[in-house]
Amino acid sequence: MLYSILRGQLSFMDAVMEILAVTIIILLILPLHELAHGFVAYKLGDNTAKRQGRLTLNPLHHIDYIGALCLLLVGFGWAEPVPVNPYNLKNPKRDMALVALAGPVANLIAALAGYLVANLLVTVVPASQMSAAWFSAVLTFLSYYCSVNVGLAVFNLIPLPPLDGSKILGAFLPDRTYVKMQMNERMLSIILIVCVWIGVVDKIVYYPRIWIDSALWFVASLPFLPFR
Repeated sequence: MLYSILRGQLSFMDAVMEILAVTIIILLILPLHELAHGFVAYKLGDNTAKRQGRLTLNPLHHIDYIGALCLLLVGFGWAEPVPVNPYNLKNPKRDMALVALAGPVANLIAALAGYLVANLLVTVVPASQMSAAWFSAVLTFLSYYCSVNVGLAVFNLIPLPPLDGSKILGAFLPDRTYVKMQMNERMLSIILIVCVWIGVVDKIVYYPRIWIDSALWFVASLPFLPFR
């Protein structure tokens, strides 16, 4: 992200498109991620997010400035978590896992939408325009947009607190083990932050990110194959 830009590893146009894509994600996709959590919780019986006005795409209700800065700097970040009261859920462990899963799924749907737009452009734009600067810029933007969304989905599925993956994992753990994990959430969160800053998380998510990216591109290309 900004680290690559400051080191001159990106062209000016690529840098502009990357910053634009990340800005869109901070202002729209991170709120969508949190809205997905709150909406699924609401459907499963917990109206805490609704009562607190968090079932909205308004970024002012969701932005965490440290999380946004991390997204700009290292490509992984977060928004202000939507409040969920597990005691309002019918099956707390199972339903908390479903609530947690909703966020990464929202990111993957957003990435799929971006790949659909990219495939549509590749299909309908005349060959003579494909070398135009505007076409390259739009595809670069979509590439970054989709890549960051996939990265956020994979990052959030890491089974460490406070990430969504820890709550998904909790549905499969014995109650005693899950309680211990919750009791050590602060320490595990610090370990996660250290791993992000020293680059360990990059290595963990590298291959899952590539595999999911490729799978989403393939799925998004299927509707357009007959027209190429």
